[in-house]
Amino acid sequence: MKQLDDFYLNQEEPIKGTFLALKEIILKQDKDITHVLKYGMPFFCYKGKMFCYLWRHKKNKQPYIGIVEGKHFDEPFLLQEKRSRMKIMMLNSDEDLPLEQIKVIIEKAINLYKSGIVKV
Repeated sequence: MKQLDDFYLNQEEPIKGTFLALKEIILKQDKDITHVLKYGMPFFCYKGKMFCYLWRHKKNKQPYIGIVEGKHFDEPFLLQEKRSRMKIMMLNSDEDLPLEQIKVIIEKAINLYKSGIVKV
């Protein structure tokens, strides 16, 4: 858990605050969500299966939520870029988080696993 905590502590503000808020929002969505460090980034798992993660965009340095099975979603705020499976939700760390959008997309991602479309 120390490495996971260090990930957040080593971020600069306002990215640190954004990531910490996102962590709380995501973990509160479902009791079966766990939080791990994989590939050097915080991943969130539903019943052990990775469903989303937090990272910074290479070009604009802004934080985003990566949705592992994003290919199943058509929301206009999710970006595919050059990914085949994942989509990302870009966030501006200088603005208030779009809480409803975040909660809706996390809920949809979890429901994909609950529905059996994605195997848990």
